[in-house]
Amino acid sequence: QVQLVESGGGLVQAGGSLRLSCTATGNMWKINTMAWYRRAPGKQREMVATITNGDSTDYADSVKGRFTISSGVAKNTVFLQMNSLKPEDTAVYYCYVRNSLGMDSWGKGTLVTVSS
Repeated sequence: QVQLVESGGGLVQAGGSLRLSCTATGNMWKINTMAWYRRAPGKQREMVATITNGDSTDYADSVKGRFTISSGVAKNTVFLQMNSLKPEDTAVYYCYVRNSLGMDSWGKGTLVTVSS
């Protein structure tokens, strides 16, 4: 079992930046995918960014060019640098990991609020 703890959320004005962090503890055996998802008010949860095997990244079209996902040197942390934030980025952001056997874990989420 992997435990995930997110941090870095908060209130920011449109155009501003935030950096989310997620630290994983527990059994990290064969973890190959780390990701950020978000759920905006009244909407379904959606993928924001993924990083696979420490270097292959993918992004939702809505955040390409503004958000950057990266993993820490120790490979048990994942970051989401969010620039040029928009009010529509307001959501609860969740950290997610999955191993090569398909076992996954979710964090409890951190709230990001972007004011116009």
